[in-house]
Amino acid sequence: MSKYKLTRRDFLKFSGASLFLAGLPIPGYTKDKLPGNISVILLEGGMDGLTAVPPYGDPNLMKMREKISPTNFKKVNPFFGLNSSLRNFTSLMSSNNASVIHATSFPYVKRSHFEGQNLMQAAGLSPFSEKTGWLGRALDLANVPGNALSLDMPLILRGNDDNDNFFPANIKNSSVNTSLINLISKAHDNDEAEIFSKLSLKASNAYKVPRDPVSLAEYAGKEMSKENGPNASVIRIGQFDTHANQVGAHDEQLKIIDDVFAGYRRGLGDAWDKSIILTLTEFGRTVAVNGTRGTEHGYGTAGLLAGGTISKGRVIAQWPGLSKKDQFEGRDLMATLDYRSVCAACIERSLGLDHDLIANKVFFAPKLPRLYDYLFS
Repeated sequence: MSKYKLTRRDFLKFSGASLFLAGLPIPGYTKDKLPGNISVILLEGGMDGLTAVPPYGDPNLMKMREKISPTNFKKVNPFFGLNSSLRNFTSLMSSNNASVIHATSFPYVKRSHFEGQNLMQAAGLSPFSEKTGWLGRALDLANVPGNALSLDMPLILRGNDDNDNFFPANIKNSSVNTSLINLISKAHDNDEAEIFSKLSLKASNAYKVPRDPVSLAEYAGKEMSKENGPNASVIRIGQFDTHANQVGAHDEQLKIIDDVFAGYRRGLGDAWDKSIILTLTEFGRTVAVNGTRGTEHGYGTAGLLAGGTISKGRVIAQWPGLSKKDQFEGRDLMATLDYRSVCAACIERSLGLDHDLIANKVFFAPKLPRLYDYLFS
């Protein structure tokens, strides 16, 4: 064991992105093989859906956003386009393996990063009201307690059951306490101990994983494609809070997202056919451009989904319009689709849970609309 102490400052310094794997089946606990895999890409800072998926058919787009609206986008239908940075995602959509949900958001309108990021992961009825996350609760219900490959497990993966963690890193002089894992394994019977021996083996090799988001996505895909591999993964990407010079900054971040989708596709291999990957961001950006060619915290945005479980590439939206009178509070894209419904549909498809159970026990919203047929048929 190295004497090097990994501080939070060191961790942040070396982590341009973070990967977390969870839902590792445990002998004696996991009864049935789950129908698929689910991966979430957390986009921290507030991704601008109007830049990622410009509604060029809305005449108010250029009136409100001429200074920052992309002009070399790829048209996907007579109304919506895709940012040119989303080249791989465009290809996936053309092959009917990707879709967009537009004018959507979690039902949070106060524009605080801290509150918004808490709600998009915990999906509580108010900020900081839950100690568990929506994906962690779903894994609990699917009877796959969240054994997670992580140093600092994100809220979204925290369930009510205990979690056993370790960290795939590439940080000089850092190491994993495999001795602790071995001690834990001795406290379990033979069937249960098997999972800890696997964790120990993985942990000893985990440090070889590069930390760039694309490599992490490919690594996650490979792990999820294995027999008895994890059923869920989360990748975290930041720097979407573009208050100035949004054109260059947002395009660069969209390219990272695009490459992450491609990394998952390579890593998953044949498991792609049973996988769903979705983006998640705390809120969108204002419709109007500020004085530094950026945007402020907003409300409605767009969600990007890809995977072999999608069989029709399309943009799903109840478009509210971009005129001043149609904007939320006269400034933001109105969210007309609850993104919790999108997350619920992805859980239903990948973990095989009933929508009503998901609505009640995962999102605490019994009347949450079911969007499954719009996404997966």
